[in-house]
Amino acid sequence: MTGPATGSPHRGARVALVVALLALAGLYLAWFALHDARVSVLAFTALPPLLLAVGVAVGLRTAGFMAAVLALAWFSHGVMVAWSSPDARLLALLETVLAVVIVFAASWPGLAARFGRKRG
Repeated sequence: MTGPATGSPHRGARVALVVALLALAGLYLAWFALHDARVSVLAFTALPPLLLAVGVAVGLRTAGFMAAVLALAWFSHGVMVAWSSPDARLLALLETVLAVVIVFAASWPGLAARFGRKRG
């Protein structure tokens, strides 16, 4: 039996997902702390990816799925801000890239199971 701490076949995808979620939380802390340092704004933006990263790290089954679902909103936000606000374009594009990484990292085990090479 393989768990989050042992050598599961999709450990790389889990690590990539945790790193991307932590990077997104850090991006939000840096981005929104510059404009609005209220605790409520920082908690609303940075707390979800941080909590999901913890959930993925401890092996919570639904955390990866929820990260992928929320990444669709993060992607949309990044595209919208990149399109409409030139002064925040770099941060918004970074948010968009991280959202894509999150979707693929969360989906990788399912994609590998569906399209991977069949054994025996």
